[in-house]
Amino acid sequence: MRILANELKNHLKQSVTVEGWVNSRRDHGGLIFIDLRDHTGIIQLVITPDTPDSFKLAESVRDEYVLKATGTMRERAKDLINPNIETGTIELVVEELTLLNKSEPLPVNTHDDGEESSEELRLKYRFLDLRRPSMQGILKRRSEYYRFIREFMYDHDFTEITTPILANSSPEGARDFLIPSRLHPGTFYALPQAPQQFKQLLMVGGVNKYFQIAPCFRDEDPRADRLYGDFYQLDCEMSFVEDGETVREAIEPLYLSLATDFSHKKLVLKSEPAKKYLIKGSPVPRLPYDFAMETYGVDKPDLRYGMELIDLTEVFKDTDFKVFKQPCVKAICVKGGASLTRREIDEFTDKARKLGAGGLAYILYTDEGAKSPILKFMTESEIADVAKLTGAKPGDAVFFGADERNKVNKVLGQLRIEFADHFNLKDPNEIAYTWVIDFPFYEWDDKVKKLDFGHNPFSMPKGGLKALEEAKTDSDKLAIKADQYDMVMNGIEVCSGAVRNYNPEIMYKVFNILGYNNDYVEARFSGMLNAFKFGAPPHAGCAPGLDRIFMVLEGINNIRDIVAFPKNGNGVDLMMNSPSPVDQTQLDELHIALLPEED
Repeated sequence: MRILANELKNHLKQSVTVEGWVNSRRDHGGLIFIDLRDHTGIIQLVITPDTPDSFKLAESVRDEYVLKATGTMRERAKDLINPNIETGTIELVVEELTLLNKSEPLPVNTHDDGEESSEELRLKYRFLDLRRPSMQGILKRRSEYYRFIREFMYDHDFTEITTPILANSSPEGARDFLIPSRLHPGTFYALPQAPQQFKQLLMVGGVNKYFQIAPCFRDEDPRADRLYGDFYQLDCEMSFVEDGETVREAIEPLYLSLATDFSHKKLVLKSEPAKKYLIKGSPVPRLPYDFAMETYGVDKPDLRYGMELIDLTEVFKDTDFKVFKQPCVKAICVKGGASLTRREIDEFTDKARKLGAGGLAYILYTDEGAKSPILKFMTESEIADVAKLTGAKPGDAVFFGADERNKVNKVLGQLRIEFADHFNLKDPNEIAYTWVIDFPFYEWDDKVKKLDFGHNPFSMPKGGLKALEEAKTDSDKLAIKADQYDMVMNGIEVCSGAVRNYNPEIMYKVFNILGYNNDYVEARFSGMLNAFKFGAPPHAGCAPGLDRIFMVLEGINNIRDIVAFPKNGNGVDLMMNSPSPVDQTQLDELHIALLPEED
């Protein structure tokens, strides 16, 4: 019977059989040593000339050959102990060595030491890359992660239910993957961007609390924290829930436990202004969207550090300094920023310009006093107020933004992140959670010059039908908030959720405001609307993104390193060569004709 490497210490002086890959081979003339690797570790094989057939085979094996070895376990001599591996005090004296399979020369490194292969090669030969102990560890760790989550959901009375993969196209905010129907020519299924409509229908169907680890499909451009094509989320929904706080209180303990019990990381909240949004019994603040944008410049703030945006508009309302004669003036105080070199400041200035700023004014605070090219344009009162309101001390630097409010928030919000990276303020051993709530239900679309949904049209507007009917002007409509919430983890949005719009009258109205008539709503969402007409309960839920959360918990920067078979940065599976052309017969069956490419 095969014994795994991590079990061999329990079999000293016994005859055992081990199997695995050749990790390395060392020929010492009269002795050959082979480090044999399985998914649990490495065991050293000792092959002597006393077993001539095995010795001859051992002379010919190379890295990644697959072997089976039978022999007797013994302790190593004290001067031959390897303290770097778990089995470093034992070895297997081989009596019979069997070749199970050969390996061609390797195109990628299957070890964690040495030079790492390029990502393109690693993805092309992913089946080899997965042999690396670090990748084996990630796969096992992810399995434990899923078990941890499932146990939490079961313990809290959620019922696991799977929903269809072939579904209808719906406006979730990204492009659908469309599947042509062979049986119904000219019609299409869509891979679900999320099980949104199905889980709401489960609530109508009488399910009290539902969850699934759901595959989601979106045709979005890939990036470091987002996989192309498919990803997984913890999809959950609860019946008879009328406010978002009920869902937040239900799911928040899972987040906290993942950080402290699963990953053994420290929970922190280092931004002082956020602490006023703490509620009793929770270490996670509930930040209104407007507060987040004004204070951090983004709706997914990282609270492992401070460096908030300070509003100085009143300070400069009567200024003679032309640069600051703007609708909004804000600043951020960078602790230790006075150490920045002129070249580094120029680099940050270039980043500000790329974000739409005209430049980047600053003041450096030293033991000799404040220094800046802009001081000569400012009054003593303005200089003093800046220092007082930003809390700048010797060694710090203050950077300014002056423009329309939204642009100022955007520029300084991104610079806040850049400065945190530069000064290593993002401790990977710390987790800072925050809920962001009260998102705008509608937003202004500058491209088409009209209102559009801010986020999910299936969310419940706060105030319900009354709020919609009382909103007469665009300003009134933009003031309507959605009972929608995001969980942010170390500056990454890892979950979205909302109280659902389960009332057909309200559903019609939210679309009517944007100019869509009832016929349009019924044509697009007939399944949900028909269900809601038969006694739909109030319900709410959320959907944590499991890939992103796991990436943060494990301290991995590239999301492709936490899944078994990812696509590359261009959305191509180099290993399976997909996407790829299909036979004309298949296209004919689906009534699809390919147009020639334009020159």
